[in-house]
Amino acid sequence: MRLSRFWPVALPLIPLVAVLIWVNLPTPVQSRQRVFKAPEFEGAAGWLNTAGPLKMADLKGKIVILDFWTLCCINCIHVLPDLDKLEKKYPNELVVIGVHTPKFDSEKSNESIRKAILRYEISHPVVNDANKTIWTAFGARAWPTVVMIDPEGTIVYAESGEGQYEDLDREIQRQIKIHKEKKTLNTRPMKFDLARFSEGGSPLFFPGKAIADPASNRLFIADSTHHRIVITDLSGKKIAIAGMGEPGRKDGGFETAQFNDPQGMALLGDTLYVADRKNHLIRALDLKKQTVTTVAGTGEQGRDREGDGPARKIALNSPWDLLIQGDRMFIAMAGHHQIWIMDLKKNTVAAYAGDGGEDLIDGPLGRSRFAQPSGLTTDGKTLWVADSETSSVRAVPMTGRGSVTTLVGEDLFYFGDQDGTGREVKLQHALGVAYHEGLIYIADTYNSKIKTLDPKTRTAKTWLGGESAGWLATPLFNEPGGLHIAGGKIYVADTNAHRIRVVDLKTKAVSTLKLSGVEAPKAATKPASKE
Repeated sequence: MRLSRFWPVALPLIPLVAVLIWVNLPTPVQSRQRVFKAPEFEGAAGWLNTAGPLKMADLKGKIVILDFWTLCCINCIHVLPDLDKLEKKYPNELVVIGVHTPKFDSEKSNESIRKAILRYEISHPVVNDANKTIWTAFGARAWPTVVMIDPEGTIVYAESGEGQYEDLDREIQRQIKIHKEKKTLNTRPMKFDLARFSEGGSPLFFPGKAIADPASNRLFIADSTHHRIVITDLSGKKIAIAGMGEPGRKDGGFETAQFNDPQGMALLGDTLYVADRKNHLIRALDLKKQTVTTVAGTGEQGRDREGDGPARKIALNSPWDLLIQGDRMFIAMAGHHQIWIMDLKKNTVAAYAGDGGEDLIDGPLGRSRFAQPSGLTTDGKTLWVADSETSSVRAVPMTGRGSVTTLVGEDLFYFGDQDGTGREVKLQHALGVAYHEGLIYIADTYNSKIKTLDPKTRTAKTWLGGESAGWLATPLFNEPGGLHIAGGKIYVADTNAHRIRVVDLKTKAVSTLKLSGVEAPKAATKPASKE
């Protein structure tokens, strides 16, 4: 989507806005009589993935891409693979700098950003623009926004939204040609001190979700940034591991299969379905044969929000969680801001709720709107959705008729940490929900709490975590991303702490699952390299 849709004319930086809109037109940049130099990185709250602060003078001679992002944004996450491809294609000419401008309060800290750098395997410097100073200087108005600066410090490209790879690639090639002729291109590689592997070696690395099955004494863990599924018994003893521990897309036996940021799971008999988020696939694990097959998706990121057809021929878009009822599997399609359904008998998929716009709008299934739905649970009649970007919990009828309603939450920018009833309640980027005996338990992710919500009264209360543990105590949770209730216990994917927490529902006693026989994959324990 073009910046002219997002950057109003009445901005203080009218000349900059004019050139940002103009650079998307076919007229050559060189024909302009005026040039617009990029502002400095003033007001930074910290620099990460590099030894120290960078200035525009340090980047002279380089083609520079600034990626304005925030760590919660699914569209921003989708831009990262494109940037990685460009960095690898132009290692001597291009420097990418992430400008992290937060939406949520918890995203303002350097530590929160450092965790995101590790989780999303980012290989370029990131500046913490906690106070939106750099964002304002460049006139940004939307996440994600990409700005390109030529080797002489002039802005030559600016665009918002994802899917910009081809445009960026063409512009980089054009700039290389221009500045080779002008002899203003610096082709000496720049090296940065990356955060990569600084927390490596732990058995789990940013686990996104976990589900327990007391009947078979099994626990399934989406070991997301190790790109694998870990299967243990309920005491933590290893049963099997699916995935070789390196990102990729490969079916086959557990030892050779590959995933890329697996998230939500659903168990049906001896088949475990996995939302393979970054591959935009649904995978099926045959737990008896110990094999992995792809059952939905093409492996490419989908653009079609209707999605009605054979499961293997329809492209998905960042599936984040799964829930099975009968022969239907509900999919939290975070990238499309929708709920989809897969018919497990017919092997078809189709959009179910949400029209694909990113917003909080209640109403009939096809005319409602979600914003990055990331967690699913049910009482058998209603599908409850953790709608993360609106910090809300939504109710979706499972009959195919009726309307989507909101229990707590108001809009994309209504968030915080407040108990209460209805409109009083504030959550902060909740990623997980689990229904049990009349209550919805919420992984209130950015508040690092578990809260309960009564769907009848819309009353929400902090159940565990936060200050209730005592200010001197070690925090009980660190951005938990998933909850599953079974056998009188809550299994918590405590994502940023790289662990599974087990909570007794009656006593609230909390313990960390002690894993036995589970080790980090070899690729994750290699020494850090500087690039």
